[in-house]
Amino acid sequence: MKTTILYTCLFFTLITQRAFAQTYTVSGNVKSKADEAISNTSITLKNTSYAAICDINGNYQLKEVKPGNYTISASAVGFKTVTKAIDLTADLTVNFVLDTAANQLKIVSINDGKEKTFGITRLKSVEGTTLNAGKKSEVIVMSDVTANKAANTTRQLYAKVAGLNIWENDGAGIQLGVGGRGLNPNRVTNFNTRQNGYDISADALGYPESYYTPPAEMVDRIEILRGAASLQYGTQFGGLINFKLAEGPADKPFEITSRESAGSWSFFNTTNSIGGTVGKLQYYTFFQHKQGDGWRPNSDFNANTGYVGAKYKFNDKISLSVQYTYMGYLAHQAGGLTDAQFNQDPHQSNRARNWFNVNWNLGAAIFDYAISDNLKFNSRFFGLSAGRGAVGNLDYINRQDNGALSDQHRDLYVDKYNNYGNESRLLYTYKIGNNPQNLLLGMRYYHGHTNRQQGKGNTGSTGNSSDFDFTSESNETPYYSNYNFPENNLSILAENIFRITPKFSIIPGIRFEDINTYADGDYTSFNKDGAGNFILNQPVHEVKNRSRNFVIAGLGLSYLQSETLQFYANISQNYRAINFNDIHLTVASKRVNPGLEDETGYSADAGFRGNISSVFNYDVSVFYIHYDNRIGNIQLPDPVTFNIYQYRTNVSQSRNIGLESFAELELLHFLKPSSDTKISVFSNLTLINAKYVNSKEPAYQNRKVELAPDVIFKTGLSFKHQKFAASYQFSYTSDQFADATNAIQPTADALDGLVPAYSVMDLSASYKFSRIFTVEGSVNNLADARYFTRRAESYPGPGIIPADARSFFLTLQIKL
Repeated sequence: MKTTILYTCLFFTLITQRAFAQTYTVSGNVKSKADEAISNTSITLKNTSYAAICDINGNYQLKEVKPGNYTISASAVGFKTVTKAIDLTADLTVNFVLDTAANQLKIVSINDGKEKTFGITRLKSVEGTTLNAGKKSEVIVMSDVTANKAANTTRQLYAKVAGLNIWENDGAGIQLGVGGRGLNPNRVTNFNTRQNGYDISADALGYPESYYTPPAEMVDRIEILRGAASLQYGTQFGGLINFKLAEGPADKPFEITSRESAGSWSFFNTTNSIGGTVGKLQYYTFFQHKQGDGWRPNSDFNANTGYVGAKYKFNDKISLSVQYTYMGYLAHQAGGLTDAQFNQDPHQSNRARNWFNVNWNLGAAIFDYAISDNLKFNSRFFGLSAGRGAVGNLDYINRQDNGALSDQHRDLYVDKYNNYGNESRLLYTYKIGNNPQNLLLGMRYYHGHTNRQQGKGNTGSTGNSSDFDFTSESNETPYYSNYNFPENNLSILAENIFRITPKFSIIPGIRFEDINTYADGDYTSFNKDGAGNFILNQPVHEVKNRSRNFVIAGLGLSYLQSETLQFYANISQNYRAINFNDIHLTVASKRVNPGLEDETGYSADAGFRGNISSVFNYDVSVFYIHYDNRIGNIQLPDPVTFNIYQYRTNVSQSRNIGLESFAELELLHFLKPSSDTKISVFSNLTLINAKYVNSKEPAYQNRKVELAPDVIFKTGLSFKHQKFAASYQFSYTSDQFADATNAIQPTADALDGLVPAYSVMDLSASYKFSRIFTVEGSVNNLADARYFTRRAESYPGPGIIPADARSFFLTLQIKL
């Protein structure tokens, strides 16, 4: 009996304890009125310690919540906070639909001590009227980057973007030279380069080189999209680089920022901006002046960049933005070096009469209309009026420049670009079952017109303003040419995110292209004997028309296991038209096959990525690029002079296979998560195997693709303590070939031969004294390495272009 009573008491005790210890789970989903998931939404039970953050699909869970009456709150940047009263007596599902705030903030990553971007993040699957799901993307958040922004030091700014081969043309960052996955870095010609979503290159199809690079100090973020970007942004193999400029603050009518920088070799940079919001008008303007002498003799430069932008928000649905950009610079070009000269003294220059100038005027009008919660329309009108001039002795670098006193005239190249276009997009959100879907329809029209002249420049006299006179002599030389290159392009695109489940998506896309390019001009055919005398002068009038239309298609896959693990894959056809340099060029060191054909092919990505508790960020992927009719350079001897020259032609098929990996870890989080001190280490490794295959020329079969290093490795350490931040970076690039025949021994003119492996280190730091004053400093090329990244075929060479020696920079920022 006693035993029975004892067991009965024990049973009731356990039941009572379990009743008092009962807890429940509150879960749910957060979406916008456009039926899009809102990640990173903060969910809290007011006046308690219960809190959670929504994952990438907008889902959340609050576990082990005691029974009771609560007020639950959902808040996200750019949305109105929503609260609900709940009575928790069992597991409960609470969903939220958030409305856009009256003054919606742009999508940015906030670094407030709880959330960090490490200076790099990724594009959302849907942003504005763009679809990014299933594609490899990187976003450089400039406010979180500790680097030399005054000098636009590319290897620092892009350190955490995998697979980039960087050309270092000048120490001031005036021109950008970046190639991805074994593609040519020359003026980012293998990327579709944009600013605020519209084209900034000389000619998007015929001459996609970017002479204008937005100043890093005025850029909010740099968006990079790979592979299947060709479906939304046009014909290219490298992907998209979009510079999103800063905007005026939305919460005050006036803010002024001034940045004053000084550095080695008389470097001086002043950048000043004014911005704010008054009523429905948001505005932002900046001006930058940059000048310096450069490391090598004959390397002085003077550059000016200005921008003004205004956005008027008529109501919550309609807004109109107008933007204008000006950039102009004059740069003295030190010329290239032979291998013997570089080994003797990379600081030297044997070209004093080479100059380069650029004048860029870029305008745009952007119209946004949220027709409904599920239908958005964006239209961008843009235009370019620009030009560039080059004058100098562009003969082989191993030939002496006898100077102005010898009456030796210079080569003169003058281009004028006048382009305009419109790109319009319609994004429709609909449902299949309970899963939201996104359909993107778009249209693009582009008209380009380039006038290109090549002829005899004046002799130039050192120390005189006539050194940079970009007008031709009255008596034209036999190799004078004058060409017009008009073109028209119409594109239609469609892409859809089919969400089969909340986690798995299929993204098909298709693009139609109609391209018409023309060439109409006169030139004089010429040849020289061994002494350099003209032996043939024959005027030629030439007209070329080429029309083609085609369809490219692609398919993407996305599986979002969680914020910590995502899988993505895509494959997309690509097409790259021959450019104006491929149609006609008169340069002694370079010639073009008149029967050159367009490049076609496809690219593919597959990888996985994630962000674990904002502590560990990673992205690992493999890629494949297949080219047909790959355009490249081969070495051929001149039949008269026997000099070796570069012959540009369709050399073969090629394929680039590679691995890209990025990882960054915050080290101190595990010791003391709330510490004001943060230390993170990152590693960025790319392995590339790029070869010519199925070649008609045995000399190219299984040869390595030029300008495709096998290994690109970057690593670094970032340190932050309260108002102080510092970063150290190490970069390594393995050797690479300059031509398709894989010449190892350099030629006498230094156009061909191996580009040796090189390593370089950088150190940057900043200290914020107050909200008003900030000081920044950088040491570029910390170990004072001597190396070069390219062998130039023409400007700024020809020949080896040495990278800058160790340099120092200091910046003072004042913000009011």
